[in-house]
Amino acid sequence: MSVTDLERPQVRAVAKWVRISPRKARLVVDHIRGRTVPEARTVLAFTSRAAAREVEKVLRSAVANAEANHELIGDTLYVSEAHVDDGVTIKRWQPRARGRVARIKKRTCHITIKLSPVDGVTPARRGPGTDEVEEVVEAPATESAGALTPEEQKAAAKTRRPREVAPKAEPEAAEPEAETEVAEPQAEAAPETEASAEAEENKEKPKRRAPRVRRKKKEEESES
Repeated sequence: MSVTDLERPQVRAVAKWVRISPRKARLVVDHIRGRTVPEARTVLAFTSRAAAREVEKVLRSAVANAEANHELIGDTLYVSEAHVDDGVTIKRWQPRARGRVARIKKRTCHITIKLSPVDGVTPARRGPGTDEVEEVVEAPATESAGALTPEEQKAAAKTRRPREVAPKAEPEAAEPEAETEVAEPQAEAAPETEASAEAEENKEKPKRRAPRVRRKKKEEESES
């Protein structure tokens, strides 16, 4: 190992007990070994194997470690080492014919990825002012797309002349309404009073019964 290899910073990320066969994971890891971080991300994004999703997580974790702990820029690094180790094999059984048992092996693996700066290029580090973000002053939202900016509105306000406001006319006093006399219907009242008087007189006078003349007396008088 040369002196340059010792001085070169290395960032490491490991995923343990991944429920994927080591052989299947090694097929994916071999594609990104020696590639830069942007190239490795592109290869993993277009790989249809299920192990590519797990390897992509480990690569993303290694880039985050380089940026947070070592103040490096992730796009300037490359995958210096990438290997997969065997993990614990989980054994299960399945019943078969004639009372036999079939063995099921659920294998696990450990995925390791190491990142280093590109050869011949000094490791780019984040400066103190890279995290600062310029403040952008947004213009107030306008109702229409063709509305004026605040500066144009101020210039237009200066050029405008004050409008002459006409004096408001005082409201005229309302004239008192003439009192209208309602003529009472005298013609209709007269018959009503007469009818009522006759009804009262009839109530006061007692009813007289007509004298009953017996037919026998009349007959006797006629005979005599």
